[in-house]
Amino acid sequence: MSSPAIPRPASVAAMRRILRPARLPQRPVTATPESCRSVCSGAAATRPGALNASSLRSPPSRARIPRPHLQPAARSYHSHDHPPPPGPFTPAESALLSAAYKRVPEHGFTQEALALGARDAGLLEISPAVFPGDGVFALIRWHLYTQRTALADTVDEVAAGTPAGPAGVAERVERLTWERLRANEAIVGRWQEALAIMAQPSHIPASLGELAQLADDILYLAGDVSVDPSWYTKRASLSAIYAAAELFQTTDTSPGFRETRAFLQRRLAEAAQAGAAVRSVGQWAGFTAGAVVNVLRSKGLRI
Repeated sequence: MSSPAIPRPASVAAMRRILRPARLPQRPVTATPESCRSVCSGAAATRPGALNASSLRSPPSRARIPRPHLQPAARSYHSHDHPPPPGPFTPAESALLSAAYKRVPEHGFTQEALALGARDAGLLEISPAVFPGDGVFALIRWHLYTQRTALADTVDEVAAGTPAGPAGVAERVERLTWERLRANEAIVGRWQEALAIMAQPSHIPASLGELAQLADDILYLAGDVSVDPSWYTKRASLSAIYAAAELFQTTDTSPGFRETRAFLQRRLAEAAQAGAAVRSVGQWAGFTAGAVVNVLRSKGLRI
């Protein structure tokens, strides 16, 4: 009896041909404007963040971000065409400080003077606490600011009898500086305490700023119109001279502070001589350099 026939296994290639799905005939697709628009619109609708025709015609609305209101910076120079900048104190602060300043000769630059000044002005005794930073330093700065701005009212009296124009600038500077020193007479016994407070690290920038502004005001009121580098050297030297004279004044016991004025005049004369010497050296150096250049040019060097 014969055994049944065993089917032979198909090859791998034959099996792939059997399992591969039959391909359907494809029709050619003709692109039309309508089909392109439909396809593009459908793709835009399904793709997040995609742009369509309407979004290209009108930009997307953006939330308007409010801009911060910037306060104009205080002008740090003098101008004949613009009004002076406002002072550093509000009307309420000015009322309190002006009342407290009258208590300084007796109580010094202290919180007690501020509290008594607030009571004199009809305010609560805790009102000095509203000052940013140190209320005592605000009282010192009130003295510096008011006495500095008061110099403008003495210009006509100070300028009387002095030569007009640049020839009388030095004399007017001396007189204006002396007028400012005389304004310390009422509180000179308390001024060493004020200097110690002004020397604190947190108060040094504002104190130096007031000193620089005072020197600038004095030279401006005296008629100084220099626009060369001496503009800076004059103000720096006058600041140093005034600071030294003010410190000398706190120990001066002569009638009418005569020794203080003599000290001021000596320092101003020394500064003028030093400035003249520096200018002479500068002129000599400039002349010598020019002569050297001319000699080198005469030798054929291209300079």
